[in-house]
Amino acid sequence: MEFIRRKMKTIVFLNALATVVWCAPSLCDPEDEFLGSFCKEPEPEQPKCMDIMMNYCDDMSYTHTMFPNILGHRTREEAELGPEYLLLSVVHNLLNGECTPDIRMLGCSVLVPRCEKEKVLKPCRSTCEAVRKNCHHAFEGIEMAWPYFLDCDRFFVSDQEGCYDPLEGLRAIQKEAQASIGNTSEKPHTVIQFSYHSNAQMNSILKKTAARCPEIATTYSIGRSGEGKDLLVIEFSNNPGVHELLEPEMKYIGNMHGNEVLGRQLLIYLAQYLCSEYLLGNQRVQTLINTTRIHILPSMNPDGYELAAAEVQDTIDPENEEAQNYNSWTLGRGNAQNIDLNRNFPDLTAIVYSRRRHRRFRSDHIPIPDAYWFGKVAPEAYAVMKWIRSIPFVLSANFHGGELLVSYPYDLSKHPLEQTMFSPTPDEQVFKQIARTYADAHATMSENSGRCDSFGSIGQDGIINGAKWYSFAGGMQDFNYLHTNCFEVTVELGCDKFPAEGELYTGWKDNKEALLTFMESVHRGIKGIVKDEDGNGIKGARISVRGIRHDITTAENGDYWRLLTAGIHILTASAPGYTRAMKKIHLPARMQKAGRVDFVLQKAVMEPDMEEDYRIPSMGTYEHFDPYNQFERYTISEQNQNREERQEKPWWWSYFNHAHGSAPTWLLRN
Repeated sequence: MEFIRRKMKTIVFLNALATVVWCAPSLCDPEDEFLGSFCKEPEPEQPKCMDIMMNYCDDMSYTHTMFPNILGHRTREEAELGPEYLLLSVVHNLLNGECTPDIRMLGCSVLVPRCEKEKVLKPCRSTCEAVRKNCHHAFEGIEMAWPYFLDCDRFFVSDQEGCYDPLEGLRAIQKEAQASIGNTSEKPHTVIQFSYHSNAQMNSILKKTAARCPEIATTYSIGRSGEGKDLLVIEFSNNPGVHELLEPEMKYIGNMHGNEVLGRQLLIYLAQYLCSEYLLGNQRVQTLINTTRIHILPSMNPDGYELAAAEVQDTIDPENEEAQNYNSWTLGRGNAQNIDLNRNFPDLTAIVYSRRRHRRFRSDHIPIPDAYWFGKVAPEAYAVMKWIRSIPFVLSANFHGGELLVSYPYDLSKHPLEQTMFSPTPDEQVFKQIARTYADAHATMSENSGRCDSFGSIGQDGIINGAKWYSFAGGMQDFNYLHTNCFEVTVELGCDKFPAEGELYTGWKDNKEALLTFMESVHRGIKGIVKDEDGNGIKGARISVRGIRHDITTAENGDYWRLLTAGIHILTASAPGYTRAMKKIHLPARMQKAGRVDFVLQKAVMEPDMEEDYRIPSMGTYEHFDPYNQFERYTISEQNQNREERQEKPWWWSYFNHAHGSAPTWLLRN
């Protein structure tokens, strides 16, 4: 009986097991079709909302997502291994903090889309378009294409389709922060990040600043460096891009020597300051921009800067024990061709000295000698020369490092054997006034008496005649004065050419007032319009000042500006085919605005001796520029060759070089 009982239990167990196996859903092979209705494919599991478990997307305003996502990633693991998520993880570093977390959160709304009631919601196209408008320049600044997965038309939808704002959480935080600021008694102020910027970051900031203040700012390129980098200028005016009648134009140029970098940073900060303070209602800044056209070129030598910055980075790298001390006096000073840009302009000063006893000779608008174009002309110098010939600049400063003072023309000694000889221009008193304007407004410059132990003698009160400091030919400030209407000085910003990042804020504090005061000084002296009897402006008319053998000429519509010191002056306006007109004026010592002096010239038959245009015999004419077109041919061929040789990937490509799967070539421009 016991045997029969055990046998019955075994049969029941096997029957039960067979029932379980027979009824369980099975995976059907094609050859199992004979099983018919007993063989069924399992029902696919429906996607469900799940918690967001991706580190760089954990601060979204929602907490649940769903896979597959909008890009087709089937799992969280697949999305995390993709280049899209890798980009979001490094975008803060790539863009130096710009447009983050906006870009990251926008990307997260595609990688881990919002899930509600087991349904994926797509982000709003309007939000995507707003972020793209504000941040596209940041990607351009690092020469990266706009990421494909942030295509506003492909992956985002309209409000009517039931979208959501992926930045709503961020907006709530910003509103709360603004509310807390509004409850304080402090006035709003400009916030500047006092750090160094790469060339790409610098260009991105300038473009972003112009985009923030489109009514008063714009950017434009004056040319390219030897390595093909844009020489980018930001302009401020109440009508940017246009020369307005009687509105003076001034310029700032930084980083002419690539390893002298404080000026470069100050001009980046200045651009941000002018935009922000104008929007905040700063009356001084608004008056300055509404009455002046300001041009700022932070870096004239971006190639040299890159070399110097890379060397500095090596010296401060704690893992590089063999790094040499940074030789701030040489490395990166020149451009990519190792040309010192402040020795590369036409030497017009020597021409002045050789002709200064000529009865009719004057020290203005001296043509460029043809022989100059057969030498090695740097593309950066060429670009600046074209720039200052195309705009009627009145005042300028270029920024260097290595001493703390302002030097002014001439830079070349009037005696070839004297290296530290006082060599004044006809406008010595005007230049001293201009130089003191900056030095006196600087925190400590006017107290300087040679604190940097540099070569050459040091001036008093922080200013010095350039040739008395040390003599050299081919300088930019001499060229400005002798070839155009522009009066330029050189500002030496301190002993350290490449100061530590922690000293940048101090440099800004020391120079901010001087930067503003110097720009305001462009309104000193006189201004006016030279017209004919019909009221038409006369282009190229000369304005002469008795006792100063240096004329300035009128711009396209007959307007002019002449920097002068206080006192009594006798002015003469003249132009070919017109009679001369003369006026006596008195400029008060405390006059803060330029005096208005207009002239009306009557047409007259030119006498033979009046046709003399004070030109140097056999020197050509002022209007000639690159007469043999040598430089244009050289520049185009050499830059094309440089581009062919530099086919390597951008600097940021290393972030993605070892990424899982295929590299994101969609980030490469063109």
